[in-house]
Amino acid sequence: MNRRSLICGAALVALALPVSLQAEEAETTPIVVSASRSDEPIEAVHFSGSVTVLSAEQLEQRQVRDLSDVLRDVPGVVVAGTPGLSQLRLRGSEANHVLLLVDRIEISNPFYGETDVGTLQADLGASVEVLRGAQSALYGSDAIGGVIAYRSASGCDNAGLSAYAEGGSRATINAGARAGLCGERTQAAISANYVSTDGAPNARGGTRDIGRDSLTLAGKATFEPSPNVELRVALRYISTQGDFNNQDFDPTSPTLGLVVDTPGQYYENEAIYGLIGARVEALEGRWTHDLSGQIADVRRDTFSAFGRESGNEGQRLKGSYVTSLRLDGPVFAHQLTFAADIEREEYRNTDPFGFAFTGKRSARNVGLVGEYRASSEMVDFGAAVRHDFNSRFADATTFRVEGGVKPAAGTRLRAAGGSGVKDPGFYELFGYVDGRFIGNADLRPEKSIGWEIGIDQSLAGETMQLSATWFDSTLKHEIFTDFPAPDFIATPANRTTDSRREGLELAAHTRIGSQVTLDAAYTWLDAKEDGAKEVRRPANVASVALNWTAPDDAASATLTVRHNGAARDLAFTDPSFVPVITRLDDYTLVNLAGEVKLSHSTRLFGRIENLLDERYEQVFSFVSQGRSMIAGIRANF
Repeated sequence: MNRRSLICGAALVALALPVSLQAEEAETTPIVVSASRSDEPIEAVHFSGSVTVLSAEQLEQRQVRDLSDVLRDVPGVVVAGTPGLSQLRLRGSEANHVLLLVDRIEISNPFYGETDVGTLQADLGASVEVLRGAQSALYGSDAIGGVIAYRSASGCDNAGLSAYAEGGSRATINAGARAGLCGERTQAAISANYVSTDGAPNARGGTRDIGRDSLTLAGKATFEPSPNVELRVALRYISTQGDFNNQDFDPTSPTLGLVVDTPGQYYENEAIYGLIGARVEALEGRWTHDLSGQIADVRRDTFSAFGRESGNEGQRLKGSYVTSLRLDGPVFAHQLTFAADIEREEYRNTDPFGFAFTGKRSARNVGLVGEYRASSEMVDFGAAVRHDFNSRFADATTFRVEGGVKPAAGTRLRAAGGSGVKDPGFYELFGYVDGRFIGNADLRPEKSIGWEIGIDQSLAGETMQLSATWFDSTLKHEIFTDFPAPDFIATPANRTTDSRREGLELAAHTRIGSQVTLDAAYTWLDAKEDGAKEVRRPANVASVALNWTAPDDAASATLTVRHNGAARDLAFTDPSFVPVITRLDDYTLVNLAGEVKLSHSTRLFGRIENLLDERYEQVFSFVSQGRSMIAGIRANF
């Protein structure tokens, strides 16, 4: 690690140290649900892995609309956003190594094996959990790099009616509404979010605005027919239409390999997600049985000025049974959990020109999980093992072990380690369009093994928390896109060398008096494959969010600064179409958000995004949007 990296990280932590001396009130301990297959809430202080919880209050203060924006404030997370596909990586993992759960539903596109996080809008009252490090022992293939669990508010979390409407730069119009019902045995919530903008040019020197329209409808409910039985349902519909530009692949053009204005080019993404479940408690709630079924149905099409160019459809059906037994001893509380998952994924390439096979492909998986957790005031321990039976690949076994100890008041030492696996996706196995991207049915699953050690320190009456984590992992059989001679046609292959990811994560949270909070995060990452740095993985990423709230919540303001260090990327600027390595410059984004209470139920708010009008590229030659200003009104009834 170089001196600059250490100075940047230390500066963020030091920023919080002096102000904590004035802290007055203790913080509420965050709760983590996704860290165990039992679905029992775990206090973050009793989880020995690495987790960040973004509360509903934090999302509201930062006026989050696109979920991908606030994930930039989490240690270990890197977001690379482009129109039509926004990717995120955890600790240097690939974008398809991160499992995204929305109200417990797996939402990745079965065709790509990942999620376009740019289509995920934040509901009013929602919160996010980010688990870093391999979680395949709990969740299987897609969680090799970690888990991001998004939870919409329940009917009792935020009862009543709430709504907002806002508008601003580039003909932006956003609106959202939510209704929550909380009864003795029933709670329900429904919500709607609409995002529309004309956008801005994203080609170097381009003039074509890249706009987007997205609608999200969601609802969930629980019903208790008896004191020990709970029935639940969750539904979500997302429809997005957005413009995008193509790259110029004309070898005679001066813009070869660059993004250029492409009039008439756009995509449509439509997804339906659903879950039904039942939970039964016995032994006064100590023994639970949970049975659930879920579906993800995703369709994506791209269009040009001449009509539909390409498309794909994917569907996932999954059933799970989870039983968990809690045993309370004189010192330790024990939790034994068993889970069984049965999953079927299928996809179909809907190529309109007949250049690709358009029949259905499918894969089946059965996963069995055993998990044990123990916790006391001073010591925590957890272990899990999973065995997957796969229809297309060799069966796989993954594990995870973690433990923490409190040697002194306010100090906690922790460590975790485990393995992960990621099965090849459909498009990697079977290709996309003949002659442009050819599949490889002989691909092997990617496998990883890694560990982490960390320390958490509370100061000033627990109103300030500092955290430092060192992590190290090795990925084998990494899948990459090859361009073999003599035709140089793209096709996936497994690397024969190892990919190594190691780094340091620092985080700080403090409250200054009763009106100011500060959150800071920094990540130093060294991600290399056979000694060469991997693309789109900056060595330095940092963020700081400073929030002020007036007495009686009469007004508030939040300043957020996000820094993304320089990184490498691939550029198709050579006539052979074999990519060359290029540099992405570092950039810093400054956002300012604020609101004023007009009445007991009404607030006026506004924000400036990219306040300094930074010009930057998250992906080579895709220019990101400059400064924008938004104002709106929110009401609660």
